[in-house]
Amino acid sequence: MAARGAQEATISRRMMRQYELVERVKRYNPAADEALLNRAYVYAMQAHGTQKRASGDPFFAHPLEVAAILTDLHLDDATIVAAVLHDTVEDTEATLEEIRRLFGPEIGALVDGLTKLKRLDLVSKQAAQGENFRKLLLAVAADVRVLLVKLADRLHNMRTLQHMREDKRQRIAKETLDIYAPLAARMGMQELREELEDLGLRNLEPDVYATISDRLARLTAKSERLVESIEQVLTDKLGARGIAATVTGRQKRPYSIWSKMERKSVAFEQLSDIFGFRVVVDSLEACYAALGVVHTSWPMVPGRYKDYISTPKQNDYRSIHTTVIGPQSQRVELQIRTTAMDEIAEYGIAAHAHYKEGAARRCADGSVHARLATESGAYQWLRRTIELLAEGDSPEEFLEHTKLELFQDQVFCFTPKGRLIALPRGATPIDFAYAVHTDVGNTAVGAKINGRIAPLLHELANGDEVEISRSDGAAPPAAWESLVVTGKARAAIRRATRAAVRRQYAGLGRQILDRAFERAAKAFTEDKLRGALPRLARATTEDVFAAVGRGEMFSGDVVRAVYPDHRDERRPSAPQAPGNGAGRLVRSPDQTMRLTFPGGEGGDAKSGAIPIRGLDGDLPVTFAPNGGAVPGDRIVGILTPGVGVTVYPIQSAALAAFDNEPERWLDVRWDTEASGSERYPARLALKSINEPGVFAQIAQVIADHDGNIDNISMKRRTQDFTDITIDLSVWDLQHLNAIIAELRGKRPVNSVERVNG
Repeated sequence: MAARGAQEATISRRMMRQYELVERVKRYNPAADEALLNRAYVYAMQAHGTQKRASGDPFFAHPLEVAAILTDLHLDDATIVAAVLHDTVEDTEATLEEIRRLFGPEIGALVDGLTKLKRLDLVSKQAAQGENFRKLLLAVAADVRVLLVKLADRLHNMRTLQHMREDKRQRIAKETLDIYAPLAARMGMQELREELEDLGLRNLEPDVYATISDRLARLTAKSERLVESIEQVLTDKLGARGIAATVTGRQKRPYSIWSKMERKSVAFEQLSDIFGFRVVVDSLEACYAALGVVHTSWPMVPGRYKDYISTPKQNDYRSIHTTVIGPQSQRVELQIRTTAMDEIAEYGIAAHAHYKEGAARRCADGSVHARLATESGAYQWLRRTIELLAEGDSPEEFLEHTKLELFQDQVFCFTPKGRLIALPRGATPIDFAYAVHTDVGNTAVGAKINGRIAPLLHELANGDEVEISRSDGAAPPAAWESLVVTGKARAAIRRATRAAVRRQYAGLGRQILDRAFERAAKAFTEDKLRGALPRLARATTEDVFAAVGRGEMFSGDVVRAVYPDHRDERRPSAPQAPGNGAGRLVRSPDQTMRLTFPGGEGGDAKSGAIPIRGLDGDLPVTFAPNGGAVPGDRIVGILTPGVGVTVYPIQSAALAAFDNEPERWLDVRWDTEASGSERYPARLALKSINEPGVFAQIAQVIADHDGNIDNISMKRRTQDFTDITIDLSVWDLQHLNAIIAELRGKRPVNSVERVNG
């Protein structure tokens, strides 16, 4: 396949004839449905008509080449026909209904899975890519042959990518390296994966590809005799012990070499394993016998032995890997496997679908799907992954998580009961916990690795035994999302975080509505709210609470939805009051105007106000961005869409911006007794004399009073004076005033004022 691909990358082939397609299939399947193949050929040729590719070749040549790639993999008639038809619905006037009618439901389903979604309104290019990829993988979960056609389709597109414009070439090549090559690897299709990787590198980094290819060509010419010598020595050694083996040396591919150079930050000349040798024997026992011969003949390189026969990779790959200091003191990298293992290693999941004369390969409906599902661990992994990733994530997140799940290099760890867990390299106990079960990950609080307590962020190694400590009341911190490496863990953490945030918003929304109905003198129950759901366009009462808490829906609208005859008579006015302007004028139910202070220490709204406990409370709360608020301040809450409640001191000038939005004002009060020991944000503006040691004096005062400086900025106003702005955290208003009083007593400090943005 690789040699043929290299030729086709530069030479436009003559379009395959109808009889040639049939002959290719009948070579490995004499019982092929010749009439079906001919019918598909004619239908697709007429459907594509005079369409041309970017190269100028007839478009119909593309699906034929895709079918040819699949005949090299010896796939069944339905898959070959789907390959011939795979672009008809997407790029011609053909319809799925017509395909199903003419070629049957099995082929119709395959073509449907390969057809991109045509109408994706109001989504980004990445969202469209993600949604199409989701559709593809869901179709793959139903029938893996969809994936085989898609990979062959991508391979031929990559072989002819030089005809596309530069920006499109870059995008397609990157997508191939990000998704399709790793997907081929996960399915164990090593040869196809390597060609996709090389073609991707050639288009993304043409200079790098050319340089490495040139060096490999020169090295091959120089080392040809050495490779032949090592092959012969290995064959003779094994033959002397009665082990029949085929030994072949092969050069690593440009992409493989480039990725190793990048990963290990080494130069080409520093690589010692450019050549690898494959030893293929007849039986499982012969694999270990051959390993014994190799290890007793030459010294093994420590840390380079891996047994993927006893612990196969998730893509069904089985082989023994070892590296020895072989003949002529050369490092020799060896893979030892049986013939059957070699077939799986090269063709992966496609090897399960090969036709073999006389073998019963088909299911009752003519498909190979059931056989694949039972035989292939790679396919079972793919279906489990798709089921996990398809649970309600956005298209962009689906794409991101899929890329994470396709990460190839693995470590194998064990539970205390001996269950084997395969994880990507770089995985942590958090990833391990989520791999065991989502509930284990969500409640994880600690880990033991090989019997010793270890951090949850410790990188796992092959053979580690991992025990997860759990707590029923625990929840995953949002920060874990950026620290894990598996898609399953990241998706579960994101869902748990969303659920926690939603609960916070719903709790806030419930409190807002309780007070809104109380203010309107109306009874409020969930049953009454449930009856108003159609008018509010929400499915559940929880949705309504969360929408109100997020500021997407105002409490007055909910009151009117439950009680359509209700009229809210309150009218806002600008916040005006004697002294510092605290409070606001509102019209009470009895139509009289009164000045109200929404919460605050000693305020009369305490019983009906929403309690604020600080940032660690059970409501989504933030504090005024320019100055904050501290217990002891009279405060008001502003409902900010998507944020929750923003708490301002009542004297804050920033509140004037909300004069015309009365529905956003909330009565709030401090609930510091419930919050325990928590600091709150405040801001000070100082003017000081320019002299050495001034800042040290200021910092010492704050430290002596147990204050905490969060941020500081300084600006020289004149030659003699400096403006200093300090963001600090304090316990309450009394604590803040004590700091201000002592700062004012320092000789170099000209003035100190609290900032209330």
